[in-house]
Amino acid sequence: MPHFVYIMASRPGGAIYIGRTHQLRNRVEFHRAGMSAHTAKYKIKTLVWFEQHDNFATSLQRERSVKRWRRAWKDELIQEANPHWQDITHQIPV
Repeated sequence: MPHFVYIMASRPGGAIYIGRTHQLRNRVEFHRAGMSAHTAKYKIKTLVWFEQHDNFATSLQRERSVKRWRRAWKDELIQEANPHWQDITHQIPV
């Protein structure tokens, strides 16, 4: 079962949320519905980056690593894959 590490944002350069899940599409809808206090408070609704991992352990390690990065490095990670910070929900594998 694939696991995902993802970043959602309020706007380019705005508030971000980094998470991990095995059901990315459902998790994005969870955030958009305002069911997470942090994402609801800061209006974080746009999926701007994600990567897929083969197992729980590697996704957990990657999530913890990215969360410890400086903000500029996180922004650069997003910029490389999604320069305009557009919603990429349609790119989630089925």
